[in-house]
Amino acid sequence: MTGQDGLMDQDELLFAEEEETDSAKEATNEQDPWVVLIVDDEKQIHQVTKMVLQDFEFDGRKLEFHSAYSALEAKQLLKQQPNASLVLLDVVMEQDDAGLQIVKHIREELNNQAIRIILRTGQPGQAPERTVIMDYDINDYKEKTELTTQKLFTTVVTALRSYRDIKTIEKSRSGLEEIIKSSASLFELQSMKKFASGVLTQMTSIVNLHKNALHCSFAVTKGVEDIYILAASGDYASNQDERARDVVPADVLEEIEHAFHSKKSSFAYDRFVIYFQSKMGMENVIYMNGFKALSEWEHYLVDIYCANVSVAFENIYLNEELESTQQEIIYTMGEITETRSKETGHHVKRVAEYSRLLAIKYGLSEQEAEVIRLASPMHDVGKVGIPDAILNKPGSLTSEEFDIMKTHSNLGYEMLKHSNKQVLNAAAIIAQQHHERYDGTGYPQGLRGDEIHLYGRITALADVFDALCSDRVYKKAWELDRVMDLLKTERGRHFDPVIVDLFIQHLDEFLVIKEFYKEQR
Repeated sequence: MTGQDGLMDQDELLFAEEEETDSAKEATNEQDPWVVLIVDDEKQIHQVTKMVLQDFEFDGRKLEFHSAYSALEAKQLLKQQPNASLVLLDVVMEQDDAGLQIVKHIREELNNQAIRIILRTGQPGQAPERTVIMDYDINDYKEKTELTTQKLFTTVVTALRSYRDIKTIEKSRSGLEEIIKSSASLFELQSMKKFASGVLTQMTSIVNLHKNALHCSFAVTKGVEDIYILAASGDYASNQDERARDVVPADVLEEIEHAFHSKKSSFAYDRFVIYFQSKMGMENVIYMNGFKALSEWEHYLVDIYCANVSVAFENIYLNEELESTQQEIIYTMGEITETRSKETGHHVKRVAEYSRLLAIKYGLSEQEAEVIRLASPMHDVGKVGIPDAILNKPGSLTSEEFDIMKTHSNLGYEMLKHSNKQVLNAAAIIAQQHHERYDGTGYPQGLRGDEIHLYGRITALADVFDALCSDRVYKKAWELDRVMDLLKTERGRHFDPVIVDLFIQHLDEFLVIKEFYKEQR
């Protein structure tokens, strides 16, 4: 093919050979170029194509060329460049239908429906246009003799415009899928900190922010006196619970404070500040930056997602308020029993925290450990049915008195067993079984080993440890070494050996709880 517009003009080929390297470098230095694959067994076709399109630009983006000279090389190249926008594909290479096999590979094996495929052939008789278009999922078919400079330019523009629109639709669909998945999971999260962290993760996905991109993301809450970090990402991920002003960059903090002051959300070119206020007056802000400018559609997706987040924030605050109230009631019930028996005021709180920590160390989930923490304070609730003369007797109990004292286990169980609430069901089990012994010599049922519910085995050790470490009406607190010696002695007798080992292994963490809830003299 010759002539002023012909791709195969010899003068153009010579010029292309001289300029090929420079033009490729220029393309790869451009930000986010369109990736174009040239697959053809004729080197001149590669050279001329790159030369003709060297100054090409669409949507402010240039082209980045990658070449393959056979079907095998093409498959390797497609693997290396999964985000390629366009492939200019020769039909006849090492085999008469090599290009057509590549089409099948792209569409059927790689399942890539977005990349635009333009078949170019110098031997149209071997691949008739009507047959190829009907039988293969291609986007255009050109004979090499008809691809003048202008027609190549037009073909590439059309293909890239189509690819851009397809990717926009895919991204929108992915965004909607994220909204649906995220909205469902938001209402499953109960912890405000976990919720805030989940929101940041899901928001990052919605705005298509790469996890390694330079960005700054915070979920903060406004307390009575200051602003605190609920969750953060990137370099700030470890700063949960800290004051925002001690961690957050000054310019970011200014935008966050402005959102709290104005009680409004705001969007800028590469960042947004989302403000939430619950009906209870709790205020939160989510800040995120570092992404490319959001399209109108992406802005709409963020708005939809934030509407769901707002509802979820409200529900979590209500749940936390309800749980806090329930917890106070549970502690109060436990403390009434302890106060009546003139025992230490913080005993039930320490037992609750010891039990939770033991549950975590044992491998239970955070959710189940929390159930044990809430239920264990009621382990001795049955003592409300024990006469004061026995409950507060300073000396040893007679066998008859001890038999009466032992009834508190079943009394507690009978008080709690009728509820269908998870925490109260757990509390009923603990109340009945926390005096069972691992060797089967405990009461009230004489259960042995794993016959004792795990909740009972955990609370048993937590209760005895705290009782021995505390002053009681009938004894003074033991020294820690003496308590630990007893636990080791009773390993496999009174206590589950696995739980004893976990307690000893993590003793320092239990002593932190003991110190935090120590009695005020």
